[in-house]
Amino acid sequence: MDKNKKIIKRLIIGVLILILVVGIGSFVYLNDYYRASDYVYTIIEENSSRIMEDGQYKYIKPKNILDEQIGLIFYPGGKVESTAYIPLLIKLADKGITPVLVDMPGNLAVLDINAADDIFKMHEDIDSWYIAGHSLGGAMASQYLEKNHDKVEGLILLGSYPVNDAPVDSIVIYGTYDLKLDLEEVKKADKVFEIVGGNHAYFGDYGQQEGDGTALITHSEQQKNTVDRIMEFILD
Repeated sequence: MDKNKKIIKRLIIGVLILILVVGIGSFVYLNDYYRASDYVYTIIEENSSRIMEDGQYKYIKPKNILDEQIGLIFYPGGKVESTAYIPLLIKLADKGITPVLVDMPGNLAVLDINAADDIFKMHEDIDSWYIAGHSLGGAMASQYLEKNHDKVEGLILLGSYPVNDAPVDSIVIYGTYDLKLDLEEVKKADKVFEIVGGNHAYFGDYGQQEGDGTALITHSEQQKNTVDRIMEFILD
């Protein structure tokens, strides 16, 4: 084998090794995420007749529908299993809202920022829409509005903040002990509400998040307060 063939062979082997390493690294990274707690699956079982699944979307049937059909699209936090937000969204559905939970590829909203597009087409019965998200999901929901602000009435951010100046009303809801959030950026929202005793992770049910503060209230308390603030924002 001449010298050039040896060089080409080594390059091919090197590229194959690199592809293998990147592939394994990507697999490990995408499978290292926060799982929904056992409690979530109890809630899902108790409300199975109200939770409808269509591809990457889960729709929750509301109770006592409001005079106006209101829908809320929800983008989950980064590296968090989407079902971890079912308890929060069930509470919203109990208030008459129709929540739509998006299951993001790799549990990263940044990989499908435009996921909301199909929801609008599939639910033409909804009179008005809001879009919401937690953490990275909130940032990507905000990013989506840069070119789609005419499709929604407002932006709801949990432990997150607006990343552009889209002309829609916005609210940031965060916990006192949220150590993942830049509070200076929060000021960009039209309305800001602090959940006393809350933290970053308790908007969902997936346990304690690395680098987060310790909440002094329960998941359920933080989520109830969140739903109350969301309803005030929507109905104001």
